[in-house]
Amino acid sequence: MPIDAAKALAAEPRSGELSWDHKDVQLYHLGIGAGSPATDPDELRYTLESRLHVLPSFATVAGSGSPGVISGLSMPGVDVDLAHVLHGGQSLTVHRPLPVRGTATATGRIAAVYDKGKAAVLVMRTEVGDTDGPLWTSDAQIFVRGEGGWGGDRGPSGRLEPPAGEPDRVVERPVREDQALLYRLSGDWNPLHADPEFAKRAGFDRPILHGLCTYGMTLKAVVDTLLGGDVTRVRSYTTRFAGVVYPGETLRVRMWRQTGRVQVAVTAVERDDAPALADTVVEHS
Repeated sequence: MPIDAAKALAAEPRSGELSWDHKDVQLYHLGIGAGSPATDPDELRYTLESRLHVLPSFATVAGSGSPGVISGLSMPGVDVDLAHVLHGGQSLTVHRPLPVRGTATATGRIAAVYDKGKAAVLVMRTEVGDTDGPLWTSDAQIFVRGEGGWGGDRGPSGRLEPPAGEPDRVVERPVREDQALLYRLSGDWNPLHADPEFAKRAGFDRPILHGLCTYGMTLKAVVDTLLGGDVTRVRSYTTRFAGVVYPGETLRVRMWRQTGRVQVAVTAVERDDAPALADTVVEHS
């Protein structure tokens, strides 16, 4: 079996240094749709260096050379075909507000391996800190098709009960035609998001938006709509990638207020509300 769970879990963590500055933060914010209207004071908090604050989901691209999914798939005990790999979910815990510029150490390891029968799930954990202490911890849930069935732990389901009643807020956010081209400049160069021929070989009729771009757009919508634009209120953010989004579509973001958290569902308007993000929760102060 290409995945040896015991060996993968016992592997030594990998560490590396990452750094970023205001230009990286601004580029990321533009990549998730910030800056419209360009002179709106609320948008200038994301785009103008003199007013800049950092949306916590920037952690998913900060210092793009940090240990990540591809690094994790080359860990001892893991030998898989990248064509069978799917980013199934993402979670982020924020230990303190992200600075506009910084240098930090990222340590990555495989935190869990689950047997889902027809697929294996690897949980790639990255812990990031600087000289002042921990900054954030992120988990990427990676599905590897065809690698389950060895009788291992199935792990948690992660599915949430649908919220009761109508959402407290519903907003729509357009995805620009060039959104994926701009977002990939933050470090994810997968041609699936830019090259039509590559996308067709992968089974799509055209390039798709990065799941983590939808992830960032959704968090911005929640912060701007229900958290008064205060990025420092975000404590954690979890989602499951339930479907694709195409550049040029519109995201419909449904939000339900709960004590200390917001439950969210995201769909693609033009495809009859096809699911994009599910089991999504933003915990906040």
